[in-house]
Amino acid sequence: MIRKGRKQGTVQFMYQPASKVAKVGLAGSFNEWSPEIMRKQKNGAYAVTKPLSKGTYEYKFLVDGHWQQDPDNPSTAWNQLGTVNSVVVVE
Repeated sequence: MIRKGRKQGTVQFMYQPASKVAKVGLAGSFNEWSPEIMRKQKNGAYAVTKPLSKGTYEYKFLVDGHWQQDPDNPSTAWNQLGTVNSVVVVE
């Protein structure tokens, strides 16, 4: 899930696992696909807020070592590996 952060120019990324997981990371075109650890929230979701300039970005979650697109974001794009990335547009 993505939504505007509390500060202008920020985007909050959230991942709600269907079952227990040990670690969730966020990687995308905004951080050179280097997974960044997400913090577990009181409700069990994992979240991180990123400052992002205007533009279109692709991203995925790394859940216990397995790449997953955002199940709550229908915007996607095919990548060079023949898999699908989630897409966020910052305006």
